[in-house]
Amino acid sequence: MATRRNMLLGGAVLGALAAAGCTSNETPSGNAQTKGPDAGNPNAAPGKKITIGFSAPAADHGWIAAITNNAKAQAATYSDVTFKQVEAGKDAAAQRAVLETLIAEKPDVIVLLPHDGKELNAFGLKAMNAGIPVVNLDRAFPDALAYRCQIKGDNYGMGVAAGHYIGKALKAKNIASPIIGEIAGMDELELTQERSQGFKAALATYGFTVANRRAARFTADTGQKEAQNLLQALPKMDALWNHDDDQGIGVLAAINAASRNEFLMVGGAGSKKAIEDIAGDKSVLKATVTYSPSMASSAISLARLIGQNKGMADLVELQVPKEVILASETITKENAQTYLKLGF
Repeated sequence: MATRRNMLLGGAVLGALAAAGCTSNETPSGNAQTKGPDAGNPNAAPGKKITIGFSAPAADHGWIAAITNNAKAQAATYSDVTFKQVEAGKDAAAQRAVLETLIAEKPDVIVLLPHDGKELNAFGLKAMNAGIPVVNLDRAFPDALAYRCQIKGDNYGMGVAAGHYIGKALKAKNIASPIIGEIAGMDELELTQERSQGFKAALATYGFTVANRRAARFTADTGQKEAQNLLQALPKMDALWNHDDDQGIGVLAAINAASRNEFLMVGGAGSKKAIEDIAGDKSVLKATVTYSPSMASSAISLARLIGQNKGMADLVELQVPKEVILASETITKENAQTYLKLGF
C-alpha cells in the first residue's frame, strides 16, 4: 500500500530504470514521479506500439492515488504506449471481474496492483497462460508463474531502516531500556507483517524490543484511534514507529491532543506532508522511511520494455529482470529538502 516513496528508488535500481528512458517530450501531469526523455539511451526512440492494461485499487489513500497518477503520467511520456486503465472495484472479487474483460481485449502487457496478491494470484496465472505478460506491482503474487516481472518496495527493509534510526538515536541518548511503541497498518496484509518483522529484528541488534504495538488501517482516522489507545497504554514513551505517513496524520493529531512530546517518532512511505514536517522540525516526527509510489512509474517503463521485447540498457542481460525490490531510505531533517520534490 504502503510506499508501501529514487532518490526514493535506491541507487542501483534507479540507475538501471533511468536507462529504460522515455519516448516523448510530453509533460507529465501534476506532481507525478516520472523519468523524462534521455536522447542518449538506446531505448529512448519510439518502438513497437503497445497497449498496457492497468489496474489498482481506488484512490482512497494518498499513496494509492499517487500510484495511479504516476502510472498514467509515465505512460503519457511514451508516444508508443496506449494506456488502458480498468477500475479495480471495492475488493479482490470485483477487481478480478474487470480484469477478466481486460484479458479478452488482449493488451500487450498488464500492470496490476492487486487488492490482495494471494486472492488475485489465479488471475495472474490466467493472464500469463494467455500469453499476456503481467507486471505485479507492490502486493506480491505468491506464485512466481503468475507474473513476468514483480516490482515492489522493501517492506522488511522499511522496518529495518526505522529500527536502526530509532536504535541509534536512543543509544546516542544513553537510554538503556527504552519504551518503544509501534502503530502498524493492516495486519492481514503480508507487507505489514514484513515491516514489523524488520523493525523487531533491527531493534534486537541494540537489545531493544517493542513495548506496545497497535494495528491501524492505513487511514488518518484509524491512525488517530490506535494512537490514542497506545498513548493511554504507555504514559511514558521514548520512540514510536508509525508504518504509514497518511495514517500518521491521525497519529500526530492524537499526539498533539494529548500534549505528548517526550519521544521521537519515525513515519513510513515519504509523503510530502511528512517530509515538510520533518524539515520544519516542530513536532515529534523526526524521520520517515521510504516506500515510494514511484514504483508505478517504473512498472510502466518495465512493462513497455517487456512488450517491446527489450532489456534494460545498463544491464548486460537481454531481458527485463524477474524481480525488482526498491530500497527503503531514511529521510531526516538533514536531507529533507532533497527528498521533498519526490514526496507524494
